[in-house]
Amino acid sequence: MVTIFMPQDHRLQQQRFELKYLVEASLIGGIRDFVSAYLELDEYGVGQSDFAYPVHSVYLDSDDLDTHHQTINGTKNRYKLRLRYYDDQPASPVFFEIKGRVDNCILKRRCGVRRDAVVPLLNGRWPMPEQFVTTEPRHFAALEQFLLRMHSLNASPKLHNSYRREAWVSPHDNSVRVTLDRQVRVEPHADFSAAVSMRDPTLIYAPTVILELKFTDRFPNWFNGLVQRFNLMQSAAAKYSGAVLLLGEAQFRHPKIMALPAAKPARPASIAEILTLAEF
Repeated sequence: MVTIFMPQDHRLQQQRFELKYLVEASLIGGIRDFVSAYLELDEYGVGQSDFAYPVHSVYLDSDDLDTHHQTINGTKNRYKLRLRYYDDQPASPVFFEIKGRVDNCILKRRCGVRRDAVVPLLNGRWPMPEQFVTTEPRHFAALEQFLLRMHSLNASPKLHNSYRREAWVSPHDNSVRVTLDRQVRVEPHADFSAAVSMRDPTLIYAPTVILELKFTDRFPNWFNGLVQRFNLMQSAAAKYSGAVLLLGEAQFRHPKIMALPAAKPARPASIAEILTLAEF
């Protein structure tokens, strides 16, 4: 079995705190300089002109959009089901991920599989041993939980989002992490593919950038300095629920299977169109 490492795979923290801010793009250069005094650029951003790499997610939900409503209702303990991947190369894994919130803590569990296992898994079939990209039992347990929750919700793919992520990490243990997500594009997605192309995407949160401060233990003192230096105001930026609210629930309740023609430029949506949400 071949183990394949992708951005964040080998350093994923299962439990952490996250604070979000919507930041004007003009501040990013200064924030980057500030953060670089404490953290190092994620290895997948090194050499990139914008210091970033692509991230894709396909969110699953019930036709009644239960996980979306848990978010907008502020349910204290909740979760989302999603596929997470970084490109469409045949050798690159697709991660089946449960992202949950318990009180104020973010919990992540996931399992990576080969691309040829995605459709069978979404149809409820357990992968063949050679289709896993891991041998760790905790990853198998995460996939089992994913499938149990998917069946319990009768969940299916609803939304594809993609964006460019610039990530700064603590050098040795990833206990502190700062990410800058920009060019966030979303569109309804009802088929079982882990596609990277988009048919008619909509930009959300543009022209601002989503800044996330992540830590596993205490809030670092220098985070306070960053917030004060750039006069940052904590906000919410729900990539899934914000998109559902923006595009309208009707597009996700009875989705049609869509082909995936060549990508088109994203059309922008104003921030005012997106409701402020508690996000995970």
